[in-house]
Formats: sequence, C-alpha cells, structure tokens
Amino acid sequence: MDWLISSAAAQAAGGAGSQPGMLTGLLFPVAMIVVFYFLLIRPQSKRTKEHRNMLAALEVGAEVATSGGILGKVTELSEQFVSVEIAPGVVVKTQRHTISQVLPKGTIKNA
Repeated sequence: MDWLISSAAAQAAGGAGSQPGMLTGLLFPVAMIVVFYFLLIRPQSKRTKEHRNMLAALEVGAEVATSGGILGKVTELSEQFVSVEIAPGVVVKTQRHTISQVLPKGTIKNA
C-alpha cells in the first residue's frame, strides 16, 4: 500500500507545478492585448478625436482640403453638409466628414 501513497504525493506535487505554466500561458495573450492597445487602438481613437474637433471648429471662410483632394473655401455650413467654393462661381456641396484638413489662409492662391 505504500506505493499508492507515494504516487498520490507525486500527483499533488505535479499539480502545484502546473500553476506557473498556466500563468505564463496567460501572460502572452495579455501582453498582446496591451501591444494592440498602444499600437493600434489608442492612436486611431486619438486621430478620430482630433478630426472630430477639427470639424466642430470649422467656420465659413476657412480653406479646406477634402478627402478626394479638392481644395476650396467654405461658403456655407450645416449640420451634415458643407458648401465649398472650388473656383469663382463654382460651389460644391459635400458631406462634412469628407473634410480632411483645414489649410492655412492663402494656401489656395499659392497652389
């Protein structure tokens, strides 16, 4: 009967030894989540917030560039649409979220 007791003690010792393996097994996925957060999720949410703030501060007379590459001056603003004058007498209405950047004053004259 001594051989049963010794094998039970060996199993108990082996069970305690598997805990560090489980801890290291969980360490890799947690580290990957942290890396994804700092390299992908956080920068994207920061860019989205900056774009939202830029659109909120948009005003009539600002020179803008759209995501399609059209340069123009804002002539009219509404909740979802922006009227952009791309040439004298030519006004294009576009969605507000397509404005990719606000340009410094005088950029269109120099372009």
